Amino acid sequence: MKEGSLRLGIDLGGSKIEIIALDRKGKVLLQRRVPTPQRDYHATLQAIVELVKAAEAGLGKQGKVGIGVPGSLSPATGLMRNANSTCLNGQPLKHDIEALLKRPVAVTNDANCFALSEATDGAGKDAASVFAVIIGTGTGAGIVINHKILDGCNGIAGEWGHNPLPWPKTDEIPGPQCWCGLNSCIETWLSGSGLARDYYQEAGEEKTAAEIVLAAEAGEKVAEKVLQRYENRLARALAHIINVLDPEMIVLGGGLSNMQRLYKNVPEQWDEYVFSDCVNTQLLPPVFGDSSGVRGAAWLGQH
Repeated sequence: MKEGSLRLGIDLGGSKIEIIALDRKGKVLLQRRVPTPQRDYHATLQAIVELVKAAEAGLGKQGKVGIGVPGSLSPATGLMRNANSTCLNGQPLKHDIEALLKRPVAVTNDANCFALSEATDGAGKDAASVFAVIIGTGTGAGIVINHKILDGCNGIAGEWGHNPLPWPKTDEIPGPQCWCGLNSCIETWLSGSGLARDYYQEAGEEKTAAEIVLAAEAGEKVAEKVLQRYENRLARALAHIINVLDPEMIVLGGGLSNMQRLYKNVPEQWDEYVFSDCVNTQLLPPVFGDSSGVRGAAWLGQH
């Protein structure tokens, strides 16, 4: 099989594994999904290998492979850690995939892949610095500087969701307990479950994040109040990032990024918290939506 400019990306999710093949200009040549084997590390490896081999056989080329994972590789051990797909934790995933495919494979956190995709040919393609946030089931982020992922010496650059909500109000102290063991992590406030919890505490009934948005659009005052609180918390959390990193572009991804009101209401509030007489940072939705993660994995091989 001949080598070419083929770039293969794998998005290893909890419920599905997706592969994409891109040419050097970012054109999609192939895209497929299969269910993720549950709680079975070796079956997960095999599913990835089969996707790669089938894609290469169909396209007649061997490609560079990048994988976005729901966790990260420990710089100390090279093993997987912090993955919500717990069968991956403690496993030498990069080593094993490379052995099975008989070639080097790039592996990074899925939020880094999202950030790289949007910084390469998405919303932040013309920006020198991009902070890309995922707000959905959890919260995460990736940092891309001059089109290169910033991993950090501990491999945790962009772990925005496990910092405390800044400038807390009296009724936000001590804040909800996070699964990491600490209180008031940004993830506990800005994830979909955090939004749903806030609505339940205010209204006494359960609604999903999507239902809260629909209720607010229909004129429900409680839902509107809760969303305004959410927007203020997001403004504070992103202002912290602007004060530290000062990115040109912040791109939102994940299910909650579909709330179009965020792109107007959040920047209108973050000025209060940013230590500057002007804020030129832009807040934008992703160009590639749900496909950004797998596209970013495909770009890993050349960055």
